[in-house]
Amino acid sequence: MELKYLFSKESQYTKEVIYVIKEAEKMNKEASNTILKFLEEPSDNVIGFFLTKDKNNIISTIQSRCQIIEVVFDNTISENLGITDSEYQSYLEIIVNYLRQIEEDNDAILMNKEIVDNYEKKDIVVIVQIILEVYKTILEKKKNDQLLNQLDFLNKLSYNNVERKVNLIIEILNEIKFNVNIQLLLDRFVLEMESINNESI
Repeated sequence: MELKYLFSKESQYTKEVIYVIKEAEKMNKEASNTILKFLEEPSDNVIGFFLTKDKNNIISTIQSRCQIIEVVFDNTISENLGITDSEYQSYLEIIVNYLRQIEEDNDAILMNKEIVDNYEKKDIVVIVQIILEVYKTILEKKKNDQLLNQLDFLNKLSYNNVERKVNLIIEILNEIKFNVNIQLLLDRFVLEMESINNESI
């Protein structure tokens, strides 16, 4: 009802009425059907924008009535994390080896001591953040050749497998902020990553 009321209002300043729906992928069935009615009988003076990070979660009948514009941001992962490209590359070398051991059933826990001994807490946070970006890249099927070329062994993972790992990594990142034992936390990370793989077999 609220949507219908908002869409029926007229602008006092321009001929056009513009509405923007953020996180459109979160619309429930009722909201989607309400929007669909407006799209099926569009008014000349109404312009709508649906903002989403995942268009696949918007019902196909809405998608078919929209002009899809994909926006790709130029910011690199290194810029987002506040590190240089060379720092990012050095982190990535370790991460690729680390993830290969986790995904190919080698004993990745042995690497945890090396990581804890050689890096400060702030560095480990960056490493885990890059690991999160790696799995989000796979999950969202982003075009990122720099990552995907080095991590081809992740292509075999299912959507559900990667989604569970993304949630786990976010949880680990949140726990790192507290005064926890980093070694034990990374050991738990490896064990739970391997558990997800074993359950997927």
